[in-house]
Amino acid sequence: MHRFASSLLSALLLAATLAPCAAAPASPPATGARFQLIVLDPGHFHASLVQKFMYADVDPLVHVYAPAGDDVAEHLKRVERFNVRADQPTHWREQVYTAPDYLEKMLAERAGNVVVISGNNTRKTDYIVRAIDAGLNVLGDKPMVLTPADLVRLQQAFKTAEAKHVLLYDIMTERNEVTTALQRALSQQPALFGTLIPGTPEVPAITKESVHHYAKLIAGVPLTRPQWFFDVRQEGDGLGDVMTHLVDLVQWEAFPEQPLNPAEVTVLSARRSPTAITREQFKTVTGADQFPAFLREDIKDGVLQTYANGEINYRLRGIHAKVSVKWNFAAPAGAGDTHYSVMRGTKANLVIRQGAPQNYKPVLYIEPGERAERPVPAAVAEAAIAAVQGSYPGVGLRREGDSWIVTVPAKYDVGHEAHFAQVMENFLRYLREGRLPAWEVPNMVTKYSTMMQAYTLARAR
Repeated sequence: MHRFASSLLSALLLAATLAPCAAAPASPPATGARFQLIVLDPGHFHASLVQKFMYADVDPLVHVYAPAGDDVAEHLKRVERFNVRADQPTHWREQVYTAPDYLEKMLAERAGNVVVISGNNTRKTDYIVRAIDAGLNVLGDKPMVLTPADLVRLQQAFKTAEAKHVLLYDIMTERNEVTTALQRALSQQPALFGTLIPGTPEVPAITKESVHHYAKLIAGVPLTRPQWFFDVRQEGDGLGDVMTHLVDLVQWEAFPEQPLNPAEVTVLSARRSPTAITREQFKTVTGADQFPAFLREDIKDGVLQTYANGEINYRLRGIHAKVSVKWNFAAPAGAGDTHYSVMRGTKANLVIRQGAPQNYKPVLYIEPGERAERPVPAAVAEAAIAAVQGSYPGVGLRREGDSWIVTVPAKYDVGHEAHFAQVMENFLRYLREGRLPAWEVPNMVTKYSTMMQAYTLARAR
């Protein structure tokens, strides 16, 4: 589409979200593309990041169904910024329906074959179930469930998806972070790593800590967050939102491509705690002058207490893991969201750090294990790196004290936003093949079961 026409169209669509509108009857893709996207109620910026780039066999016409309001308007603005940027501009065309019956309209029109769901999590499980029941493929953002009752419905949705020959998949971007992928790959090198130790609750075999921030830039623009994002009853708390990524990574790294079962998980402890948000901070990221009524019970002495922080200590197939999430309002200058991760082996530990000494960029270290030779012998470290260079050409080593730093070429530093396209490319590949890897569905069920165990335990205590 011509750049001016695309901008004009988006402007008209943005105006249309201010009041209910009717969409023209859906027509088959004119491009002959194999896949056509439906975006359902896009309240989270992750929905737009799926469209940050174009895909070879995905139609540029995207059907959006949502309630009228700021959420869908902000989504359309972000997609339009991708369309008009100077570097790698996209050419999406958004056809929008914003009447109150948006969900029923989507199910009736079936204007595409892949539904992207990323927004307010209150109805997410219901959206997933309804789309799967209608025979549509679903790419869902995390978390797919908020409560144990949601988990029961999600498990049934996976069974229905299998029966209807459609795919249900969640957006696990962190698997594509290169230091995490290398940590996993090097843990499969026995001469270097040995085997994963069982660990204890005090010294887990795997530790993962994630720090996130409410104020941030997305595609170079300050992010406007919806007010409901601060309500853990709608977004999910510290045990059920970002925690999804960490529990996923524990499974993905400790037991690669192995089907897991919820019966193999025992949650030992779980806790959650609040982040204090002032009214001024709230206004900075939402634009609202006052806290909304639905947050009233979370306000203490004029300050919002958002239970966004959480920690889970658990055992999976005899391996102890601890995962924790912390939310701050804003990052230090030059920093962003950070990730810390340790995998402890019998011969070496693989550690990702992302603090000030690393210039807030993730760096992977190979460190000697408790009873191992210090440092890891150069020949052993070099052989392990050589073994992964087929998948990651250009990675290398640099000595630092008793540790080795895994050096990573700049070409792999694509940034978090690009990981959404990588997830989408994987999902499209699975759609072409007609199936997910055999371990993905049982491991999604195990992941959300772990989180719901933590949900129940934290509230019981």
